[in-house]
Amino acid sequence: MSQADFVVPGMHCAGCLRKIERGLPEILGVSAARANLSTKRVHVDFDEATLDNAALVRAFQSLGFDAAPFKAALSGGERDAEDKQLLRAMAVAGFAAANIMLLSVSVWAGLVSDMDASTREMFHWISALIAFPTLAYAGRPFFISAYKALRAGAMNMDVPISLAVVLASAASLFETIRGGPHVYFDASVSLVFFLLIGRYLDRRARSQAFEVARNLLALRSIEATRVDEDGKHHLIESDAIEPGMTLFVAPGMRVPADGVVLSGTSDMDTALLTGETVPEAVAPASHLHAGTLNLTGPLTLRVEKVGEDTLLAEIVQLMEAAEEGGGAYVRLADRLAKAYAPLVHVLAGLTLVGWLVLGPDWHVALMACVAVLIITCPCALGLAVPVVQVVGAGKLLQQGVLMRRGDALERLAQVDTVVFDKTGTLTKGAPQLVEDSSCDRASLELAAALGRHSKHPLAKAIAAKSNASASLQDIQEFPGNGIEAIHDGQRIRLGRKAWVCGDESEGHLGPELWLQMGDAPAQAFHFTDELRDDAKATIDALKAKGLDVHLLSGDRAVVAHHVGAALGIEHIHGDCRPDDKIRVLQDLKEQGRKVLMVGDGLNDAPALKTAFASISPASAADLAQASADFVFQGEALMAVPQTLSLMQKGYTLIRGNFALALGYNLLAIPLAMAGYVTPLIAALAMSSSSILVTLNAMRLKLARL
Repeated sequence: MSQADFVVPGMHCAGCLRKIERGLPEILGVSAARANLSTKRVHVDFDEATLDNAALVRAFQSLGFDAAPFKAALSGGERDAEDKQLLRAMAVAGFAAANIMLLSVSVWAGLVSDMDASTREMFHWISALIAFPTLAYAGRPFFISAYKALRAGAMNMDVPISLAVVLASAASLFETIRGGPHVYFDASVSLVFFLLIGRYLDRRARSQAFEVARNLLALRSIEATRVDEDGKHHLIESDAIEPGMTLFVAPGMRVPADGVVLSGTSDMDTALLTGETVPEAVAPASHLHAGTLNLTGPLTLRVEKVGEDTLLAEIVQLMEAAEEGGGAYVRLADRLAKAYAPLVHVLAGLTLVGWLVLGPDWHVALMACVAVLIITCPCALGLAVPVVQVVGAGKLLQQGVLMRRGDALERLAQVDTVVFDKTGTLTKGAPQLVEDSSCDRASLELAAALGRHSKHPLAKAIAAKSNASASLQDIQEFPGNGIEAIHDGQRIRLGRKAWVCGDESEGHLGPELWLQMGDAPAQAFHFTDELRDDAKATIDALKAKGLDVHLLSGDRAVVAHHVGAALGIEHIHGDCRPDDKIRVLQDLKEQGRKVLMVGDGLNDAPALKTAFASISPASAADLAQASADFVFQGEALMAVPQTLSLMQKGYTLIRGNFALALGYNLLAIPLAMAGYVTPLIAALAMSSSSILVTLNAMRLKLARL
């Protein structure tokens, strides 16, 4: 299976999104499609042996949409070009509407009462000559979209809009030809004008909602400086960068790809990754990420990841994924939007027939029908959830938190219990050797030499304390116990107390390793894993919100209880294996609890998946991050209550948006059917409802964390 991304400019609403996501997988060779309304981007999983990009473009066309392969560097330009097209169409429609209105005002105000029929007819024909070219040009965004949908045997929101404009214009032309007293060219052109205003403002509002992620694309370097084997520097385009290349990054330049520092020291602005304003010092062997800014010194870099594989690209993808969730409100909006197309035409038809039966002029019936076609657009309903998800994801990203799943917003907002892992989550996960006078220097050097042959974090902490070497033979590591070797003809062991000494008793309230050489008495090395600086403040903040806090740890029970007591956590579970953690979470679920799991290790991944919602630090194992709904950068654990607060506010805004959208339709449709709404007012109401929902979601940007 292969993956590809496409830009689909004609995707305007939730109905378009649903049609693409359901229509593409019905094509042979396509396994899945995920569409993003804000970026107009569609991600497709397909069989490369069956399809290629050209075939996929044709597949989009069969659904009524134009598409082109996505290029991150060009996505902003595509959006700007469409914005300019809408602005030009809006300007033409506004100018024409003003001129037609001048001619119509005379009739409306009764100033033509003394004029003969030929003068009035001339006014109507002049209005027609202005209106039809204007509608042909300014109405293209609606007409083309409607035509493509109908050609593909489908419906979208632009079909009833186009039908309304055509009906009003055709009725006016008919009246002009037969010399009738009333025409509606001013209403038709003004209708298009206000619809264009609504579409443009809607696009701009949603574009601002996605501004944070979109701006990340601009952080990608256009050029890079390649260092050849002979040391010469050459400028190359960023698209030409390949893994293994050596690049030069001067002070003031952004890193063009993910890689490892080969030479040089500097300070890096990593705020886009960590949310921290304090620069990070880097040196040889430090990892750098694309988009970060080199502040002080020149660096050479060996490239490891490029393009869509970089962390910067992953952040953008996570931001887009934030809008693709399938929470309860998203599913509800989809079901309502699905019923829109048939329902609106049924209501419009009933309105037309009802007014004709009542006996007034057919113009009144037609205008009521047109108003219903326009006012029932489900744009506000389709935007109710996605725009809040995007604004929330952008706000979190500014704080160094990545939202990986859009539906996590709804889930996190309902959490009533928070469960923490200990090591690497509440603690820094970097054990430090405690200086202990009971361990002589020779023992420390021997333990350090042995520890260099292990990847265990405690062994590595000892190894960092001494560079001394020792003659070791027959080195063996026993997973879960320790490491063993022969030194000066004697067996030495470094590991767990029970394995080294055969003593199962509890000792130090913290991590420890024991060293024994031959039959000599064993010596203990004690370690401390410091709590995160804001761990206590984080627990207090969660309790202040009324949340129940638990601690699950694979560490010894005595250590887990010691840490829990220091933080004020009452529910503590130690000696927990992965299956034990899952069992605890399932017990909480059976009690009706909605649990947020915060963890970082490989052993936490199953628990992160099991929990109702989950958060993982960026320092976590890859599997843990992949299992989590949110990933926070940096060392600040306060990201957990801050994320909870923001998602709760976002959830409130989602419910408010649904109330606005449903309330609008429940009020507007009966008024339109009763003839109290003109087509012009319907256009204003429809556009205003979408903008109102979007602006309501924008309030999340102002939320204080």
